[in-house]
Amino acid sequence: MEGRGNLQSDDALADPLTPADQPDETRSIADDIGTLIEDARTYLDAELSYQKSRAGFVADRLKRTLAMGALAACILVFALFGLIFGLILALTPLLTAWGATAVVVLAMLIVAWLLLRKAGAAWNQMLAAMKDNSEERDDG
Repeated sequence: MEGRGNLQSDDALADPLTPADQPDETRSIADDIGTLIEDARTYLDAELSYQKSRAGFVADRLKRTLAMGALAACILVFALFGLIFGLILALTPLLTAWGATAVVVLAMLIVAWLLLRKAGAAWNQMLAAMKDNSEERDDG
């Protein structure tokens, strides 16, 4: 009996895998594919949930950014109106009310014209770049 006990203990030492770790011989490739599909669905659900929460966060921040930007633009417009009115008041004793108004408006029109020229140049550069890209695709 003692020899038999030693034989069983030798078998246990020779096979380090416990019965739970040993491969299940009744599993089939269909079972593995089913498990793979189930894992893929779980991953897809988790990824969709993550992307939905991420999109919600981005949408919230975008709304906040647009609201703060619009408020800043309004304040900037009011500040410019104040500056224009102040310039007219400051120049009135030197040039009369009509002269001060004309100088301030003329200065604003010159600045606007310069900005429009820069915008037009940027627009033309963009159109030229798009035209070059479309010609390269047509040739290729």
